[in-house]
Amino acid sequence: MDKITVNVPVTVKAKLTEKLKKRLIEDFTKTAEQMDLEIKQVELDRQHELNENPEHIAEINQFFGNEIAKRQQHRDEALARKENIEKLPLGAEIIQGTLERTAELKIGGDMRELMNVEVLVEDDKIIAIRG
Repeated sequence: MDKITVNVPVTVKAKLTEKLKKRLIEDFTKTAEQMDLEIKQVELDRQHELNENPEHIAEINQFFGNEIAKRQQHRDEALARKENIEKLPLGAEIIQGTLERTAELKIGGDMRELMNVEVLVEDDKIIAIRG
C-alpha cells in the first residue's frame, strides 16, 4: 500500500475585530449572569429540600453544594475568558475550534504539512487558508 486517505484536523482561527470582541464579551457576560441565576435557584431548591427533609441535611448539602460548585466554576471560567478577550488587541488571532478535512497520505509525503493546516476568519469570512 502506497497511500491512505485519513481525516486530519484543521484549526479555525478568528481575527479579533471590534464586532467579534463585542460579541464574545457579551456571550461571556450572559453566561456568567445565567450561572448566577442558576446558583440562586439551586440555593432555593436546597432550602426547600432542607425544610422538607431535615433528617437528610448532610446528603442534601453535599448534593446541592456540588451543583453550586459546578455552576460557580462555569461562571468563573466565563469571567476569566471575558477578561482575557478584553485584554487582547484588535487583530489578534484566537482559536475558534477545529474542523476535519480528508487528506491523502503517501509514502515520502510531508506529515507536518498535512497536519498544520488552519483557516483564518474575519467577521465570518474566510480570509486565509494556511498550510
